[in-house]
Amino acid sequence: MDNNYLAELLFGDIKTTPEDIFAKYPARTLPDKAAVTRFAPSPTGFMHIGGLYAALISMCMAKQSEGVFYLRLEDTDKKREIEHGADEIISSLARYGVCFDEGAAADGEAEKGSYGPYRQSMRKEIYQTFAKDLVRKGLAYPCFCSAEELDEIRKAQEAVKADMGYYGSYAKCRDLSIEEIEANIKAGKEYVLRLRSDGNAENKITCRDLIRGNIEMPENIMDVVLLKSDGIPTYHYAHVVDDYLMGTTHVIRGDEWISSYPLHEQLFRVSGLKMPKYAH
Repeated sequence: MDNNYLAELLFGDIKTTPEDIFAKYPARTLPDKAAVTRFAPSPTGFMHIGGLYAALISMCMAKQSEGVFYLRLEDTDKKREIEHGADEIISSLARYGVCFDEGAAADGEAEKGSYGPYRQSMRKEIYQTFAKDLVRKGLAYPCFCSAEELDEIRKAQEAVKADMGYYGSYAKCRDLSIEEIEANIKAGKEYVLRLRSDGNAENKITCRDLIRGNIEMPENIMDVVLLKSDGIPTYHYAHVVDDYLMGTTHVIRGDEWISSYPLHEQLFRVSGLKMPKYAH
């Protein structure tokens, strides 16, 4: 398949390249060992003690190392976003003395910092630029499976007690020809963009967690969704692009995210982006 042709077919309106984006987000000039940390909530709910705890640790790590602590709003899930959710998060953090060096601001106020926009909903072209590059390299592909087809895949996996997900022989759109892709697009079929995973479940990777030490886990084999049908990225893909461009060095997050580490490691690697250090 001509991947360059496919990239233009899917993203013909995207003229920027990753190099263009890199030029807008130069490496930060900070002291050696300075930590760049972030708090990146989704305005789909109210602030809770776990989020406040992670934000406080992230702030202290940056302050103690003469680094930078910033706020990024991961507001791509518009269906679940609550009214004034971002304002509630910002005011709750301020109430407990959590302050940011840069980042998103309350509605109607100006952001602070040179690495924005700090709301993911305003960074669509950036994500699509990197997604187009993955398609060009043969690392991502369009998937036209309907909700009904995905449900059939789940039922087939349940019947044989296979791992759930879109992968291997269950990834029906993984090897579509360019002619089939063009025909689907011409027919007006909606599609998402999926990662073409190079993982092998028999292989292990090591998560070097700053709190728990080394954790061995199987490689990711799932062809996860990178861009939804509206062109908006999923959390997994958006945070990879943003953490690199914003110069994040350390990510403090809940242990519920440990299982996502193999996917995140893979996304950073195939995108050619340096991965931050994680503490769960």
